[in-house]
Amino acid sequence: MKNIIEVNNVSFEYITDENTLKAIDNLDLQVKEGEFVAIIGHNGSGKSTLSKNLNAILFPTEGNILINKMDTREEDKLWDIRQTAGMVFQNPDNQIVATVVEEDVAFGPENLGIEPNEIRKRVEESLKSVGMYELRDRQPHLLSGGQKQRIAIARALAMDPDVMLFDEPTSALDPELTAEVLKVIRQLAQNHMTMIIVTHEMQFAKEVSDHIVFMEQGVIVEEGTPDELFSSENDRVREFIGKVSA
Repeated sequence: MKNIIEVNNVSFEYITDENTLKAIDNLDLQVKEGEFVAIIGHNGSGKSTLSKNLNAILFPTEGNILINKMDTREEDKLWDIRQTAGMVFQNPDNQIVATVVEEDVAFGPENLGIEPNEIRKRVEESLKSVGMYELRDRQPHLLSGGQKQRIAIARALAMDPDVMLFDEPTSALDPELTAEVLKVIRQLAQNHMTMIIVTHEMQFAKEVSDHIVFMEQGVIVEEGTPDELFSSENDRVREFIGKVSA
């Protein structure tokens, strides 16, 4: 299988008037088609910054990122990249763009100029895939956090992406709603869709991932299969997994 994502010697710095923070430090990562990759690590380790670089929300200070061979720094490829790599963020309330569920899911394809019949097909299929089709006429802001996050996943799916990126999609949800969203992501994984998830849900990462990446201070400390990471002899990896899994 070919690499659909290639991160090559990437560094990223947040620059303010007072100081410079290096959030990613000379990082390399490859993701193959159909692979499910979980990125784990303490808060502030660079995980979310990396995910935003993968979706061309942020751009590398050094190095380059290729999404299906497209360089994220090429401005004329920006919308192609964001269509190729769909993104679901932490807070579902910040992702609502319309007053009716099906209009919210249709927003992206409409902006791409997709033909109306194709939009209707995509909206229907996407909502059914996340178990939200029966609520297509509802107002999103009246739904639960888990339902809102499932709408966000449907919205990304309606763009027909090759890759799905999830940046801690359950961090704002209670345990019951977290299970609801993880069930949807698990079903997508069973269909062999390429996915990257930033998460603290260790049991989910262990059960579903093909590959797990542990980050700390902007670098990859260790990566490998779930069995390799969960039996790691690296003290920092063991300590993190022990704390989060407790």
